[in-house]
Amino acid sequence: MLEPIQTIVIVGGGSSGWMSAALLAKLTGQRYRIELVESEQIGTVGVGEATIPAIKLYNHLCGIDEQEFIRATGATFKLGIEFVNWGQKGDSYFHAFGALGRQWEWLSFYQYWLKLKQQGQALPFEHYCIASQMAQQHKFMPADPTKPKSPVSEIAYAYHFDASLYAVYLRKLSEQRGVIRHQGLIKHVERDAVSGHIRHLLLEDGRQVAGDLFIDCSGLRALLIGQTMGVGYDDWSHWLPNDSAWAVPSAALSELPPYTRATAHEFGWQWRIPLQHRTGNGLVFSSAYASDDLAQQRLLQKLEPQHSAEPRLIRFTTGKRKQMWVGNCVAIGLSSGFLEPLESTSLHLVQTAITRLVNLFPDRSFAQANTDHYNLLAAEEMEQIRDFIIAHYKVTERDDSEYWRYLKQMTVPDSLQQKLDIFQAYGRVHRVADELFREDSWVQVLLGQRLMPERYDPMVDNKTLAQIGDFAASTAGVITACVEKMPTHTNFLAGLAAH
Repeated sequence: MLEPIQTIVIVGGGSSGWMSAALLAKLTGQRYRIELVESEQIGTVGVGEATIPAIKLYNHLCGIDEQEFIRATGATFKLGIEFVNWGQKGDSYFHAFGALGRQWEWLSFYQYWLKLKQQGQALPFEHYCIASQMAQQHKFMPADPTKPKSPVSEIAYAYHFDASLYAVYLRKLSEQRGVIRHQGLIKHVERDAVSGHIRHLLLEDGRQVAGDLFIDCSGLRALLIGQTMGVGYDDWSHWLPNDSAWAVPSAALSELPPYTRATAHEFGWQWRIPLQHRTGNGLVFSSAYASDDLAQQRLLQKLEPQHSAEPRLIRFTTGKRKQMWVGNCVAIGLSSGFLEPLESTSLHLVQTAITRLVNLFPDRSFAQANTDHYNLLAAEEMEQIRDFIIAHYKVTERDDSEYWRYLKQMTVPDSLQQKLDIFQAYGRVHRVADELFREDSWVQVLLGQRLMPERYDPMVDNKTLAQIGDFAASTAGVITACVEKMPTHTNFLAGLAAH
């Protein structure tokens, strides 16, 4: 017999806390009492300003209007990420959202590209991707579903936005939907002596906040899942040794590029995220290979334009909790684990954790089989994204520093090595069914990092070289013609603001 949950308590605000509150309130039809505890004395990491296309689904589920969201958060559009100096110093490639070329019969476009490449007849693969061409020319328009045979029907995009403003926006939305906010510091967490479940939170002013289900959105502190429930941590720093980041804003760019830039340095990498009202910048690095002062100096030297506030230092350990759900406590966001923001997955992991919780929502019996299944799915997702990020470091020709030599020579997880071996043999991508990053993502990154397959798929030879050349030229030509007619990203945003 069901023992229904009555009260959900969320610990921590910021993006993860208010994303959890807003979506739970919407999807559960305000059936449960939802309370959120946060303190303005505790800061948030707040560097997750770049996203992937799935964020549009979150906003849709929350009933958020796109133009209202863009105005409220200073958002710009994102078509992908430009990677600079990764495969080798001086290199540049795009990991763009959406399709890479056109599928021909049952084979992916890039397999035909590989044959053309062997014959010296291929353009860089970015020429066959509409999002890459749009990004490089600073153009933007959303997909046009009325033209199903055109590449403009396949335009995929995400956003850059101010994470702090997003949290403010979601807080307002959540409170309109009945979420109760408590301002205050947590002094003590009371657990049941028999079950070990959390019973209530004791705030410094003496208030008690009781609940049936507790969601830990306390960030890297992991107040509930780590400090209270004692759940251990799987440390992945032997594969991803970066453990620090400097973050600093600068003035807005005069021309807004519709992409994130990630520039590799000899001991880490630097991000640039263009918003309407400012530019987000940061440098992720390993303290084993560079001092804090050196990393800060490198960041400030490379800024365009000059910084508008003092840099802020963030420490982290890449990895995940051994369990994200224990008893009546679920960790969402940075409390559940940390992956560096190289592929902009931080807010996506918040989004999938919330929807996973809704799909596996418990009653007060907290059946262990249900909890175990949640943990299995959450761990698989983190490990799959981890492997994709590791590939950016392992697959490289850089050997100009001790940092890059270590990364190039390190042993990687078997799950990743299998992917690399299959790709190197025939350019094929092995994916698990629900894996986040698609075939086109793996292809763009691995080719961009200079991993060229030894062979193409033998089925490519069903077509003559002339046929393949004509097909590729037609694909690139259509994309070029479409992009030429598009407005610039800056003008498109100006048009939205005028309405």
